[in-house]
Amino acid sequence: MKFEWLKKIGNNRFGLRVGALLMMAALLVGSLLALCLFPHLPIRLAKAMPTPSPTEPTATLEALEFLTPTVEGEAVTPLAETPTPSLETPTPSPTGGPPTPTPTSPPSPRPPRMNSPEYGMQAFLWWRPETAWRDLDLIKGAGFTWVKQVFAWIDIEGAGKGIYDWSRTDRIVEDANSRGLDILAAVFKPPAWLGPNYPASGAVNNYQDFTDFLTALATRYKGRIRAYSIWNEPNLSREWGGPPDPEGYVALLKVAYQAIKAADPNALVITAGLSPTTRWDNVAMPDIEYFKRIYQAGAKSYFDLLGAHATGWKAPPEMDPAQVASDPTYNNNDPSPAYLRRVYCFRHAEDIRQIMVDFGDADKQIAILEFGWTSDPVHPEYSWFAVTEEQKGEYLVRAYQYAKQHWAPWIGVMTLIYISDPDWTQDHEQYWWAITDPDGTPRPAYVMLSQMAK
Repeated sequence: MKFEWLKKIGNNRFGLRVGALLMMAALLVGSLLALCLFPHLPIRLAKAMPTPSPTEPTATLEALEFLTPTVEGEAVTPLAETPTPSLETPTPSPTGGPPTPTPTSPPSPRPPRMNSPEYGMQAFLWWRPETAWRDLDLIKGAGFTWVKQVFAWIDIEGAGKGIYDWSRTDRIVEDANSRGLDILAAVFKPPAWLGPNYPASGAVNNYQDFTDFLTALATRYKGRIRAYSIWNEPNLSREWGGPPDPEGYVALLKVAYQAIKAADPNALVITAGLSPTTRWDNVAMPDIEYFKRIYQAGAKSYFDLLGAHATGWKAPPEMDPAQVASDPTYNNNDPSPAYLRRVYCFRHAEDIRQIMVDFGDADKQIAILEFGWTSDPVHPEYSWFAVTEEQKGEYLVRAYQYAKQHWAPWIGVMTLIYISDPDWTQDHEQYWWAITDPDGTPRPAYVMLSQMAK
């Protein structure tokens, strides 16, 4: 045999030792030869890992030389010979993004923000199409970008439940859109078929009729009407149909918000502007108290901007509310508490803003739905705070400038009153608030506003 000589050596103890040495030498030579022939052959080493706690991924080996990425949905080749299954959900792919946990409640999106401020005028485009184009051109020509128009419910669905007349709204929306103007639709004035005392009486069916109307309106003009204000001055009994009811208004606001957002998610929902009054009884409620009550009733979840009316009264726009409250010249000797007399100036909007902050709603903006100064010498209830036409223009310009300097970023659109209704006469108190004559002739205020830097 070829290895017979090894057997002979192994027959004695010395031979056993020699044989062992020869075998070890052979193994050593073989290893050295392998390293010479294959110098880049990797040698895998591994060390044992401690048993993990239940909150850690399960693993038995930690590779020292190689890292193998974990890819969701693909088999992972570990360095160990036998893969150990993980007890955790695989880490998602970098391109797939992390899995989204199921929220316990829907997140509240941040309200869409306007520039601070934006510029609007209220007009009366409904009954006189032959002058509507002129008034829209006046707004556009002054460098303003919003038109506020009342979309009276009674004038659209007045003939009966579900019977809609869209002829005027179609024209108004088309005319405003064609000029690049944003529309703020003020929605109120219930139809007669609802009976008296609406919306106070509407709670009996959770305002379903109003919900149906808003669904039809927002569906028809999706993407074409940018904002809706819900009702007007509900802190007055004549507008609410009963004693002021902030909690009832929140119920109305909630269904309105849900209906509009379901039909047009990008439309803005604005609360009603409130009458700036100090009266507090079954006829009226001060706006400052009404705002507190609607927040306490949960209104925060059901609007994008808080609507406000910021009448200038007799005071210049920069005047501090504290000064107005203490000076009978500006508050007409009102015997109400001093904190309520702060309402007699444009900057009363700052008091409304503070309520938003106090209720944790600082991220939202205020939309001023009405503001201005009157030059009325005719009606005693207005003439005590009348200004001249020139003062009106100066105050309006300064109000925009003050808001731009001091109220950004929380102020949104500021809508002044009015481009005159073509049918007004001097017997109408609204005539004296306007910045144009009924025939469209600009008054000094319009000229000054047109020249104002925006």
